[in-house]
Amino acid sequence: MKTIAAIKIGSLQGENDEKSGQVGVIDLPEQEVGDEDIKIKVAYCSICGSDPHLVEGIFGWDPPFGLGHEVSGTVVEVGPKATKKGLKIGDRVAGNFLKFCGTCYYCLNGQEQFCEHLHDYNRPGMSEYIVWHESQVWEVPDNVPLEEACLLEPVSIAVRAVDKSNMKVGQRVAVSGGGPIGLLTLQMLKKFGATSLTLIEPIEDRRKLGLEFGADNVIDPSREDINAKIEQITDNRGFDVVIEASGSTRAANTAADIAAKGGTVLYIAMFPQSYEMPLNLYEKCYLQELTITGIFVAPYSFPRALQMLSELNLKPFIQKVFPLNQAEEAFDAHVSGKYPKVLIQCNE
Repeated sequence: MKTIAAIKIGSLQGENDEKSGQVGVIDLPEQEVGDEDIKIKVAYCSICGSDPHLVEGIFGWDPPFGLGHEVSGTVVEVGPKATKKGLKIGDRVAGNFLKFCGTCYYCLNGQEQFCEHLHDYNRPGMSEYIVWHESQVWEVPDNVPLEEACLLEPVSIAVRAVDKSNMKVGQRVAVSGGGPIGLLTLQMLKKFGATSLTLIEPIEDRRKLGLEFGADNVIDPSREDINAKIEQITDNRGFDVVIEASGSTRAANTAADIAAKGGTVLYIAMFPQSYEMPLNLYEKCYLQELTITGIFVAPYSFPRALQMLSELNLKPFIQKVFPLNQAEEAFDAHVSGKYPKVLIQCNE
């Protein structure tokens, strides 16, 4: 089974040298279908911002290992006991790449995102086929094409981001970072009643998308005085909710500085493992009473994310598609930052 994999640990950014990472197509054995499993012929798998971090070795896995988790496709085999969702051969599906054990302390405490066996299960999505447990698989609505359906998992993160922000209708909101998660979250916030909705993003094309998706303001942090612009937008009060979706350490520091008193700062990007953010607790948490929190994954958001697929403008995210055998070209396009999203077409 052809699968895109990390075959050498290292960065995919910059010049190719002995320290560079490498992705490529390898053959892996097809996974067996268990009694409660669903086998999917993968149509599309989109590249996540976390995939290059996996190639960098963030989880300590030894190469080669398969990549990809934002999947859509068609059911080709159903385990004999996979009957709870009524899935059948030919159904169009997407899903949650994580399988939770259901027996550890965190699973039984309603905190599946902290499942103690989360990393025991890696079924790469950039493959011709994938086998997932029935609980991970969701049938896609008829009005959602499979190109868009592979965005179910990132949409679930956007849903949880809005949940965890505790945003109230009419509050001022800023999103830092116009990558896929930032732009999906921005769309969701607009529908939820955010005002003075502001995207902070250095890439012009992404700022244009932000305006298309409903941002009231956009700021280029590389050219504009952020503080002066925000003072003007918020009457010098700051934003009630600040969502940091860029993963930039510089932006991480700024997020708490632009929040209003009593506001919420939510970090939803993957930051470097070794990064430790300086924070003045006296100022930010004592005097200003900020709520500062983050997101890992979104196990409980999938039913609502499925409903939102047809409510969001997903077409700009599906414009750049590569076939499975062009792994290096696809990842080069992703790390270039030129495209809001890059998709892998895993089957004809």
